Amino acid sequence: MSVYNLDLNNPIHVHFIGIGGISMSGIAHILLSNGFTVTGSDMNKSAVTEELEAMGAKVMTPQKAENITDDIDLVVYTAAIHPDNPEFSECVKRNIPMETRADILGQLMKSYNKSICISGTHGKTTTTAMLAQILISAEADPTVSLGGILPAFGNIRIGKKDVIAVESCEYTNSFLSFFPTTAVILNIAPDHLDFFKDLDDIRNSFRRFAELVPKSTGKVVINSEIENIDFFKPEGISDFVTFGPDSESDYYAADVAYDKNGFASYTLVCKGEGSVKIQLHVPGFHNVLNSLAAAAAAHINGVDFESIAKGLSQFTGTKRRYEYKGEVNGITIIDDYAHHPDEISATLSAIKNTEHNSLWVVFQPHTYTRTKALLNEFAECLSLGDGDHVIIAKIYPAREEDIYGVHSEDLADLISDGGADCVCINSFEDIARYVKKHAKPGDCVLTMGAGDVYKVGELMLK
Repeated sequence: MSVYNLDLNNPIHVHFIGIGGISMSGIAHILLSNGFTVTGSDMNKSAVTEELEAMGAKVMTPQKAENITDDIDLVVYTAAIHPDNPEFSECVKRNIPMETRADILGQLMKSYNKSICISGTHGKTTTTAMLAQILISAEADPTVSLGGILPAFGNIRIGKKDVIAVESCEYTNSFLSFFPTTAVILNIAPDHLDFFKDLDDIRNSFRRFAELVPKSTGKVVINSEIENIDFFKPEGISDFVTFGPDSESDYYAADVAYDKNGFASYTLVCKGEGSVKIQLHVPGFHNVLNSLAAAAAAHINGVDFESIAKGLSQFTGTKRRYEYKGEVNGITIIDDYAHHPDEISATLSAIKNTEHNSLWVVFQPHTYTRTKALLNEFAECLSLGDGDHVIIAKIYPAREEDIYGVHSEDLADLISDGGADCVCINSFEDIARYVKKHAKPGDCVLTMGAGDVYKVGELMLK
């Protein structure tokens, strides 16, 4: 937990090691907007660092010890920065206070009257963005911190110091550094098994997250389909509400229907407090559940049904979440961030409600540990029916080395053994050529993964 008490009303000089990261840049935006002196470093300049410089930050490349000066009051770093980093080492040498990104984001929450933290194995970015759109429609002027890009404002929105909505990731237990007044739990599944021991370990972390809310005034919003949800109910909590697919939940969806794009409409029902018609402009039942969570979190924080319906109707998705990339030779290209079996299943279920001929799924596994731990689950969810095709790209290593004895060919073999049409192709250029050669007008290409598999679609469009 953080030991540095950061106060937005008392600006200081903060230096960011790795300021170009999506979450780090968002925190820097908030500090700049509140009169802080902000410096930072990164390996390379980018559009993100240029935007920060336009706001008044000083960004230096590359990272080196000379970037650390005596006038720095606090240094913020991410888990990707190690003690042998030259700036990290220099800060230790000079005894400058240092805090992790998660700790500082948690400290920032203390400056807001309401902090709504959205957690879960998947759906966090979309649900946080949906909630942001609802709060904007309700004229709540929220501050928002996203792990993705929303066309309306990017990954960060600066509002008043009344409410902040934050995407809250469980990896390395970073969300345990936060100070939520409302904790949202979307779902819990085995993931990040390079950090967590097993599912029980993950569930214990989410319980600790729920217990962070204030005992007398705190609120928890949780998916009713999570096993033994009472396990996550803090003692003496003010509000513990559920959302889910049926009337067993406090907030649920009735009369769900889909249009030709796979967009759902439904009646949002809140037990004992009325209902409202909802029209979504993102596909799939998983987004019905995401919208229910966002609606519940907003409603228990005082937002009316009309603003909820208006906000959700205006939400059209975030970057890399079922994102329409374009069309080439009559072939539609969609990109999605799905990198967990549950997410893949949800996305494939959504695309079934759209009009297309054959489906071409290009999947890039993300990290060796996840691929090895969930290999059978990946194979099962990617075993498509007749007429559809699967292409497995090389594993995206992210933070890992190739030492786990698992490769993309292993997944492709399992899928093929199940009778599905599946090939393994290493390079994106070769994948793009293969699909353009074999796909026909009316087909749909779906690229999936948390790495850089979206480049396949871009190559096809070129």
